Amino acid sequence: MAAPFVYCRPIDDGTSESALLRAAFDGNLGRLKGILKSLGIEKGKTQDAVLALNKHGIGVLHAAACQGHLNVCKFLVEELGGDYFLDHGGDVTKADVRGCTVLHHAAGTGCCKVTEFLLSKGIPVDIDCGLGTPLFHAANNGKDKTLKILLDHKADPNVIINNGAGSPLMSSLIYRSLKCMKLLIKAGADVNGKGTVVTPLMLAASQGGYTNFIQFLLKAGANPNIPDDDQHQKESRKVVLKAQADLVFKQKNYAAAAKIYDLAIAHGPTAVLYANRSICRLLMGDGEGALSDAYRCRMMRPNWAKACYRQGAAHMLLKEYKHACDALMDAQKLDSGNVEIERELRKARELMVKPPDEQ
Repeated sequence: MAAPFVYCRPIDDGTSESALLRAAFDGNLGRLKGILKSLGIEKGKTQDAVLALNKHGIGVLHAAACQGHLNVCKFLVEELGGDYFLDHGGDVTKADVRGCTVLHHAAGTGCCKVTEFLLSKGIPVDIDCGLGTPLFHAANNGKDKTLKILLDHKADPNVIINNGAGSPLMSSLIYRSLKCMKLLIKAGADVNGKGTVVTPLMLAASQGGYTNFIQFLLKAGANPNIPDDDQHQKESRKVVLKAQADLVFKQKNYAAAAKIYDLAIAHGPTAVLYANRSICRLLMGDGEGALSDAYRCRMMRPNWAKACYRQGAAHMLLKEYKHACDALMDAQKLDSGNVEIERELRKARELMVKPPDEQ
């Protein structure tokens, strides 16, 4: 899976500032020095003003760091004024428009030498400008080498972002980086994902092709039966799981969607969840399972047309046409004029009179 952490090359609009950013991005230290000299000294501009410039929120140091150009980073931080640079617009802890500092860029793109260099300059290892720490960005891109460097510098492996929606361990799992997962758990990451709305094991179980990750998590001590003490957290998990199941269903992966609906139902059954799992089972050819869920759905919402329709569809699959007619007639009464219900009802009536085996 390709990493989603994408950086745009600087656009050359013909200005000296754009040329400076391009030189930093390309790691062309000689050209960068020449441009700085022409901009900063000969034209009377102070060095801090030059280094503070940015295009579209990307600064000179950010451009060099995201491409791993250690020589340029060292020059900007150490040679070009040292502390003066840090005190005047070249703050290495300053975030760009994406909410990323130079350390985020270096860690997220797997630039080990730049990551080590920036940490040696005292940048806080857990710096967070609103979109997660550098460790999260390394995990989010499967960069196990920079992730290890951050962990060696005591980065917090249990940092939570987006109100429990993500963590470094969850990101490593989503992007299938077993190396990152092993490093995080070895460093003390909570294998049960305390504070996240869904545990890593639950997430892995809901995905296809994650068998090795499930086995690893269980071996590492993941608890498959974590009690839901917090009702609010329980509801949050259910919402997240339903949204994920809906997405997988749209991708026509009905088996995976059904599994995720299983997890959502375990956090609190609703008529909607049963209706959604029923259609998954129907499309998988599991008539009995689809009917069972449809019955449960009707018990919870007896006056819901969709519940009746799901029941009728399940009976149709099972070739129980009389029962299908009864359920679809109930659906029609609750939602008169629904074209889909009327079409299925006509089909059920025709098949009841003359089943397929007799045609």
